[in-house]
Amino acid sequence: MKLDILAFGAHPDDVELGCGATIAKEISFGKKVGIIDLTRGELGTRGTEAIREKEANNAAKILGVSIRENLGFADGFFINDQMHQIEVVKMIRKYQPDIVLLNAISDRHIDHRKGSELVSSACFLAGLRKIETSIDAKNQEAWRPKQVYHYIQWDDLKPDFVVDISDFIDQKMEAVKAFDSQFYNPESKEPSSPISSKNFLESVRYRAQNLGRLIGVSYAEGFTAERYVAVDSLDKLI
Repeated sequence: MKLDILAFGAHPDDVELGCGATIAKEISFGKKVGIIDLTRGELGTRGTEAIREKEANNAAKILGVSIRENLGFADGFFINDQMHQIEVVKMIRKYQPDIVLLNAISDRHIDHRKGSELVSSACFLAGLRKIETSIDAKNQEAWRPKQVYHYIQWDDLKPDFVVDISDFIDQKMEAVKAFDSQFYNPESKEPSSPISSKNFLESVRYRAQNLGRLIGVSYAEGFTAERYVAVDSLDKLI
């Protein structure tokens, strides 16, 4: 299956938090979108691997993505080396996305920066035909995405561009809340974490609201780009 967009996250819920509404919007346009989680989030303060897998599947259904896979890398300890790069290359070649969305270029959680660097490296390597990969004994063709964009996570990074998500903020929040073990739940008996507070959950919406305010819409999500973002003409901007 060829995808138009493939979003990577170091942990289940990274994609929903960073660009869930943008994904939902693109799917509404008829785009095929997939999610690849690098780890199972097994080191998370709250929840278990099994719980987070169920939550991730529920969130995927809410967003309407075509596929969701988990590479099972070691949470907290994966690195940007050949072994990990090859596994990501296989996913890029398998789904041949035109656009790849990935973790923030820098962030509070060390896996976010590592995931960003790993997937960015793999996007380049996937286009080198002398790197041979296969899945199910079938050789893969080289493939390099046209664009690589980083969503924004904990840190308030300055975006290179923003996407109007006004009609999709509620769908994003529903997908985020599908990860019930991770986020604010006054009835939970789990230990507290930086992302389990009411303030954090509310910040997901008010950050989008503030970015929207800056461009004259209700809500927006921001991205940073590795290369210039090109437009056909000035009137294509909003």
